[in-house]
Amino acid sequence: MKESIIELYGDTDDILLADGLDDAIIGFEPNMWKVVYSRSKCMNVLIERDGMDGEEALEFLEYNTFNAYFGEKTPIWVDDFQ
Repeated sequence: MKESIIELYGDTDDILLADGLDDAIIGFEPNMWKVVYSRSKCMNVLIERDGMDGEEALEFLEYNTFNAYFGEKTPIWVDDFQ
């Protein structure tokens, strides 16, 4: 998904991606120019990659990622109910 977003949109303007969470990308919002991530997939990345349990992953992401502001192109973090 990351490669598709970069291929389609990357040459027009900068795109902000979250380091290490490529597997959690579920889309791109072209009107706001933001990458869209699944919150549950982000958690799964930390559980599988870093060995965190669900509570640890959620706490880490809430503090360091979901509530962080990185400028006008801060990614969108959605509950995708999958």
